[in-house]
Order: sequence, then structure tokens, then C-alpha cells
Amino acid sequence: MIRRIAVLMVAVMVFSIILAACGSQEQGKVCAVLDTGGENDRSFNEFTLKGAREAAEEAGLEFAHIVSEAETDYEKNINNFVDEGCGMIITVGFLMGDSTATAARANPDVDFAIVDVDYAPGFGCDESLSDCYTEDLSNVTSLMFQEDEVGYLAGVLAGCMSESGVIGSVSGMEIPPVVKFVVGYQNGAKTQNPSIETLNVYIPDFNDPSTGKQAGQAMLDDGADIIFGVGGNTGNGGVLAAHEAGMLGIGVDVDQYNTYPDVAPSLLTSAAKNMDVAAHDAVIAWNNGELQAGIVRGTVANDGIGLAPYHDQESNIPDECKAAVSAAEEGLAAGTIDTGYAP
Repeated sequence: MIRRIAVLMVAVMVFSIILAACGSQEQGKVCAVLDTGGENDRSFNEFTLKGAREAAEEAGLEFAHIVSEAETDYEKNINNFVDEGCGMIITVGFLMGDSTATAARANPDVDFAIVDVDYAPGFGCDESLSDCYTEDLSNVTSLMFQEDEVGYLAGVLAGCMSESGVIGSVSGMEIPPVVKFVVGYQNGAKTQNPSIETLNVYIPDFNDPSTGKQAGQAMLDDGADIIFGVGGNTGNGGVLAAHEAGMLGIGVDVDQYNTYPDVAPSLLTSAAKNMDVAAHDAVIAWNNGELQAGIVRGTVANDGIGLAPYHDQESNIPDECKAAVSAAEEGLAAGTIDTGYAP
């Protein structure tokens, strides 16, 4: 009898361990796969990581992250986290779209959230489908932002502030989120000065500040007095060129006054996407069993995007320029302003 009870107790212990392990794999661990810019890129990686990590800590979840050394690492890093039992995997950036979709299809019991990638028939899933998220990627949430709106606000400010009548944008890869920023910026500026010249260059790399700085300098040589950096570390190079020339810059994605102190005195503002909030909220929703497949989009209306404070430039911005930005914010929130961006 004693022997039988001992065997039963061992069986119960083994079963409990198995259940605990399964629960950990499916519910208890959140992981983030970052792009090649590093975890301190002052942009997507850094703030997605910040939001996800803080949410995991709040919820008592295990958390892990990895920085991809090269684009060829995406698939391997995602699959490694699947093998490690991550119940939710957050990936960062447009370049990770295909790898994330492939992993999501292969692992329907794992939930994925991806920053800045939205899937549409023919763009991430089969073109014969009517909805990628309901018919194919039902375990994927896309954390998106209306970049053309916040780009428009930055353009209104730049167009009102420019004394030379020439402004520039140093941009990363020519992909939808970046194009949205640029189109909004140019059209917003033209509302303040219809004859303003808007210079732009797309550079196929988000981590090339040297080339970005060269591009920014070329725009300054062509008369630009404000440079909008739209492309991670590459765009940062353009803003640095403006700062060193005694001109003004506009940051992107986060409040770069706080993350890029080298140029802070020259920043008018930053066209901010609240990636830390988006990642945080996604993790909390997942922990609560409320994360839904599909697109979650930050807009001016829901405070998911917006211009950062003017900081050191506050006293240098005329009241009429501040008023123009406020009017644009109201119009965008009400849906009465068209940024001019068409997919």
C-alpha cells in the first residue's frame, strides 16, 4: 500500500511539473526580437523593448529579448524563441514582416505582435484572400501608426518656421511608414508656404548615419534650413548635419530631445510614435487574454502619435506657428484635413 501511494505521489508530481512547463510556454513568457539597429538605437528597438519589458514586469511575466546582428538572423531568432516557450513574440520593423508571418503560420499557438507592418492580400499573405488576419494570420497583431498625420504636423511647423523657403527630409528605406512621414511633412509645409521647396532622399538603410549626414549636408548646401530625420540612425545623421551647421532639425519616432542629446538644442520637435505605449498595451492585452488579431493603429485622435514638446526652441517659435500646429491637430482629429497620402 505504501509503495502504491509513493508511486501515485511521484506521478502527481511529474504531472504537475508538465502542467507548469506547458503553462509557462503558452502563457508566462514574452519575448522581443529586435532589428539590427541595436537595443539603444534611440528609436524603434529601444522604445518597443522598453514598453514590452515594463509591461512584462507589471504583469509578472518572464521576459527575454535578442538583437538581430543581420537580416539573415530574423527567422533563426524568432524560431529560437518559439523553441524556448515564448507565448508572445514581438518583432520590430518592416524588414521582419516575412519572417514573422512565416513563424506565425508554423506556430498557431504562439501570439505575435509586429511593429510597423500591416498585412494585406498580396502583401504578406495570398492575394486571393480577403483578409490576412481572419483567413491566414489569426495570431498576429500589427502595431501601426498614422505617420502621415504626425508628419503633416511637423511639416506645418517647418513650413511656418523656415526662413529660406527650403526644407529637407533625410529618409530611410522607401517603405510605406517612411513614405507616409515624408508625404505628410511636405504637404503640411505647403499649407504654410505654397511655394516652399521640399527636398528628400531615401537611403536604403536605417543604420547608416554617415550617409545620412552627407545627405543632410547636401540639402543644407541647397538652402535648406530645417532637416527632418526620417530613418533611425540614418535620419539621425541628417539632423546632426543641421545641428552642426547651426540650423534646425526635427526628430522622429520618439522625443529625440531626450534620446539624442548631441542635437537637442537644435530640435524644433519630434514627430513621435508612441511605440513604448503600443508595445506595453499589447503585452498587457495578451496577458489579459484580450489581444486581438488585426491592426491597432495610433492616430492624432487617440493620442497614439503627436509632436513632442518644443523644449529649448519653445521661445523661438512664433505664436502664429504654434497656433497653426494646434489648428492642424484639431483638423486631423476631426477628420477634416487630408494629409495627401494615398496608399
